[in-house]
Amino acid sequence: MKQTCQIWKKPDGTPVSCTEKIMVLNENYQEIRELLQEAFDDAILMGCSKAQVREIYADLVNSIEFTYSEQTTKGEKK
Repeated sequence: MKQTCQIWKKPDGTPVSCTEKIMVLNENYQEIRELLQEAFDDAILMGCSKAQVREIYADLVNSIEFTYSEQTTKGEKK
């Protein structure tokens, strides 16, 4: 399993610098990646099309709305 280092960015394009925030974001990313890997593997073992499984999960990600607004550098909601 290939691990990549994510650079988390604020709306203005600057990187998130808080160590605790980066740790939480990276943990969330890894947990979601592991769950998706298990779902992909299950689908293939059950005879599903790889292309369709990718499309369905991409559609799922694209359908999720953010609960909160983006914050500007001064903590104002965008």
